[in-house]
Amino acid sequence: MLLVPGDPLDPRRVDPHFAAQAAAARELGVPVGRIDHDALTVGGVPAAADAVYRGWMMSAAEYAGVAAALGERGVSLRTGADSYRTAHELPGWYDGLRSVTPESAWTVGDDVGKLVAAARELSGAAVLRDYVKSMKHYWGEAAYIPDVADAAGVERVARRFLELRGDSFAGGFVLRRFEEFTGAEARTWWVGGRCVLVTPHPDTPDELPEGLDLIEVEPLVADLALPFVTVDLVRRADGAWRVVELGDGQVSDWPASRDPAELIRALFAENQ
Repeated sequence: MLLVPGDPLDPRRVDPHFAAQAAAARELGVPVGRIDHDALTVGGVPAAADAVYRGWMMSAAEYAGVAAALGERGVSLRTGADSYRTAHELPGWYDGLRSVTPESAWTVGDDVGKLVAAARELSGAAVLRDYVKSMKHYWGEAAYIPDVADAAGVERVARRFLELRGDSFAGGFVLRRFEEFTGAEARTWWVGGRCVLVTPHPDTPDELPEGLDLIEVEPLVADLALPFVTVDLVRRADGAWRVVELGDGQVSDWPASRDPAELIRALFAENQ
């Protein structure tokens, strides 16, 4: 079964952002269930032995609650709560991809003093984020730190980051060593540890980089043993392909330029 959020204005309908994916699932014979994303409730969802969620982002704690509620209704999510947390939060996947992603250091919680201390593990420029998200659209004020040795600069960017993230702040601060990238990102989709699709990143839906090389990345992602994830890659200035982000595939956005039936077929290939 494909699980999608209901429309906040009419819970009997699918949220418009995911309506095309739900329609594609129905056309391919995959049952569709709706959950109330705002209330995080699952009333009316029929039992299913293999359910995949495609919807808005949840915190790891929220996802665990939804997974438990679905379990009580006989719905087994393909991605369990522990797997979701591993994919959704950078500290869960970083060690497995350390060799192909920028060096990182992080804190637990939002203590800016602990961030300044963690910054000593790196050198040079860095990009600030939390366990889940950066504020890249506020690059100069809440993301980019020219020199992590500048404690006042680190603190200034961190406080602005906290202002912008507000209640959405997740887990702790993360500092990622700045690397010079070039060109558009590719979003790769992995089911059962195998890359099944390569699409543009949703931020640049009409730009797919050429020459993508997964030789280094493939065994590392497979070793994570996660049911459904996305891995965003971009070419570094020296030509090396680098992992920008790994995320849980259930809450990773689909590029508007691609047919959602591609994704549904990849997710439910055994049912086709």
